[in-house]
Amino acid sequence: MNRFPKILLALTLTSGLPFQPACQDGSQAESQADGQDVSAQLAQEDRAAKVDSLFAHLAQPTSPGVAVVVVKDGEVLLRKGYGSANLEYQIPIAPTTVFDIASVSKQFTGMAIARLLEEGAISLDDDVRSYIPELPDFGHVITIDHLVHHISGIRDWPGTLAVAGWRMDDVISFDQILRMAFTQQDLNFQPGAEYTYSNTGFNLLAEVVARVSGMSFREWTDENIFQPLGMTNTHFQDDHTEIVPNRAYGYAQTESGEYAAVPDLLTALGSSSLFTTVDDLSKWLMNFDDAAVGGPAVIERMKTRGRLNDGSQIQYAFGINVADYKGRPSVSHGGSWAGFRTYLLHFPEERLGVAVLGNHDTFNSTASAQAVADIYLGVESEVAESAAAPGQGEEGGEVSVLPAVLEEYVGTYRLGPGWYVHINRRGDSLVTQATAESEFPMVARSDTEFWVEDYGASITFQRDATGEVENFLYREMEAPKVSDLVRSPARRLADFTGTYVSEELDTDYQVVLEGDTLVAHHRRHGSIQLIPAWGDDFRGSAWFIGSLEFQRGADGAVTGFLVNGGERVRNLWFVKR
Repeated sequence: MNRFPKILLALTLTSGLPFQPACQDGSQAESQADGQDVSAQLAQEDRAAKVDSLFAHLAQPTSPGVAVVVVKDGEVLLRKGYGSANLEYQIPIAPTTVFDIASVSKQFTGMAIARLLEEGAISLDDDVRSYIPELPDFGHVITIDHLVHHISGIRDWPGTLAVAGWRMDDVISFDQILRMAFTQQDLNFQPGAEYTYSNTGFNLLAEVVARVSGMSFREWTDENIFQPLGMTNTHFQDDHTEIVPNRAYGYAQTESGEYAAVPDLLTALGSSSLFTTVDDLSKWLMNFDDAAVGGPAVIERMKTRGRLNDGSQIQYAFGINVADYKGRPSVSHGGSWAGFRTYLLHFPEERLGVAVLGNHDTFNSTASAQAVADIYLGVESEVAESAAAPGQGEEGGEVSVLPAVLEEYVGTYRLGPGWYVHINRRGDSLVTQATAESEFPMVARSDTEFWVEDYGASITFQRDATGEVENFLYREMEAPKVSDLVRSPARRLADFTGTYVSEELDTDYQVVLEGDTLVAHHRRHGSIQLIPAWGDDFRGSAWFIGSLEFQRGADGAVTGFLVNGGERVRNLWFVKR
């Protein structure tokens, strides 16, 4: 495959790389150079116009917007802003506007750890408790490697603090996040067993950097990354009251279509809270190519992907995802917090980098960055491509399955706490509907395997020794078939009422019966409806309660419940008092 698409050819014409034949009088060479300059300029203007068209709907003072930068071969090709950084005063977004880039911050923590590793100050296999002894002994060693690759089992702080009573528009300090980690009583999973994103892990890495260096994390990153790169408008925000010149504010769109301001009162050092501009990020993107700061060894180490205990490799490296994009090696990461939606994308072989920073919660930063990259790579954008026909997302077409066989698959399957999948028949085909999701079509590839285009994966049904359907496999997870969901009668629901306390989170919930509905009351969150799922498992109407599973003792009496906030927060124990 040609590494440089035709649309990028013009970029090389002004670099001096193509061979130019010598001419005695220089007139022919000068004429050729003039023509090449014009061609390159026209190509650049065409690409810029295409980027303008992508964000034309945001280019108005009454809308939040986006800042964009594109770099290639050590040069900035495009730097623009669209929309407003501040809707109250309709201040336009510019390349110098300062954004909270949310989780895109993690790669800077990744560089800090890579630098300390290359300097021999720390080792990947070091027990994190050797630097942070306040972290509990979970019976398993958690290493630097586990934290940097999101394979530690440490709970994610947003969901955990929410269960404890925090709102995401509260002041959330770095100290509060650390104290949450220091009181965690068990892990989501054994370290190294699986990849599950944990912001808390990167907060702990920031603390490791501070304790090893003897400097605050902000001071270390200023001195070792931002100042050497000339990123003069970049810093890790360690004081939510600090005044930041040229700062953008985050917005959320309400049901009526109006915009509402989203407070940003977070200091999550290491995982988030990096304030920067696209102008400064252009220098960071180019550093992936020239390694002016850190050197080649550090940049290569940052791209080291993690491995699980079973030897399988994951895409996540040191704060970046390392993968192919349309056949090209790439590194990337996105961010989402307080109305900010951000994405950074770099192509090492093309020496091309893109960053997009948006300040409204409906902005799709991933798709936008990829669409900009497509323009400069000279490839067709996914936005313009037709969707694959159902059943063609993977090899193999649709086959016919007898209606009687389809009927045997109908039922409810349990993928995990609060996570159920309902399989229903619609004529001569099946549909699937997972908890709190829409209904999606299933395309038969065989009598047992059904492709779900919206999942990007297959569901494969399995039978027991008697021939009865007992489960299905989905992404290597086994989901047993359970009885149809039936709302528990009121006399059973009364068994669940009472006060439930978490010593780990220092909080409690009052569970009461209101009519035939079970409700959990919390002093900060108010009333949370508990929706019957299956057996003693309920779903919560609040986002941070994916499931609430009541537990019973040997005598059948309810002894407490376990809260699961999705895969990132598991098995928070509340005892019934």
